[in-house]
Amino acid sequence: MSVLDLARPELLRMQGYSSARMEASAGRVWLNANELPWSQADAAACGLNRYPEPQPAALVAALAALYATRPDRVLVGRGSDEAIDLLTRAFCAAGVSNVIVSPPTFGMYAVAARVQGAEVHEVKLQRSLGYSYDMASVLAAVNAQTRIVYLCTPNNPTGNAIEPALIESMAQALKDRALLVVDEAYAEFSDHPSALPLLERFDNLVVLRTLSKAHGLAGARIGVAIAAQPVIELLRRIMPPYPLPSACIQAALNALQPAALHATRTRVQQIRNERELLRAALIGIREVTEVLPSSANFLTLRLRDAEATYVDFSAAGIIVRSLRKYAGLEDALRISIGTPEENLAVLAVLKTQRAA
Repeated sequence: MSVLDLARPELLRMQGYSSARMEASAGRVWLNANELPWSQADAAACGLNRYPEPQPAALVAALAALYATRPDRVLVGRGSDEAIDLLTRAFCAAGVSNVIVSPPTFGMYAVAARVQGAEVHEVKLQRSLGYSYDMASVLAAVNAQTRIVYLCTPNNPTGNAIEPALIESMAQALKDRALLVVDEAYAEFSDHPSALPLLERFDNLVVLRTLSKAHGLAGARIGVAIAAQPVIELLRRIMPPYPLPSACIQAALNALQPAALHATRTRVQQIRNERELLRAALIGIREVTEVLPSSANFLTLRLRDAEATYVDFSAAGIIVRSLRKYAGLEDALRISIGTPEENLAVLAVLKTQRAA
């Protein structure tokens, strides 16, 4: 069985849009895309009067090297959100298909499915077991209409990572049945190995990565899907013709240079160190009832009065994430790890609240 047997058959027959830049990638005089022949004066050096490459070869090659895979297994788009949307549209038929998510988790999996008209089946993480992934219940929920099963590791917003052996077992159990989409947006901050090596064995596995977190390019919106070549080819067929602005492409290429990657590794270690320092300090504060273990660049903490604490943070000019909308985390806040000074400011608010 081919993994594309799970895709929407009408898309397999569809001829994708062929942009001018797809039809010609080299030349001296560009007269094929109805562009103006000159740039604004302040953008001339960037060539912003020209459409960018749909899948910039240099960037795809650099990302393939970063993730130790082949370029034909890489799709680059506008954040992980675009990859999630494309996967949903490619594999889920409206009113027929379903996806399985394990809340509390990243909300865009369900949003993309509902926009497509696919059902969302929820199998909750096991709160009593540290928000562990309930593989048995997920597999029991899979049926003939299931097309995508999402697994986020480290999970947002709980911060816990999933053991590679469980991911491997899931991929095997779902083979020829559904895609297993493993979202590794926070992988650089974790000690757990990536699922990427499993791509050699499972054509139903898709791994999502991003330059938004560890690489500090949230504003550039560079998301990556790594999967079997037929899956990537299908996604490229249905994605918009020019997903990435030229300036974002250049920013990503700069971030993937050796010196920049070395700096990224240094910053990641600093964040990991600060995470553990902040976690240890939070545990000793009375208002904090629990600090969830985290393999990401944030900490989620339960509080005696999360709403009042959120107001106190806001009054101090510190913006954190309220988790009231997540079932089972109504008493929690998520705090990204900042600079040492920012983390001390977080502690100061909580200690002042304790003294009040």
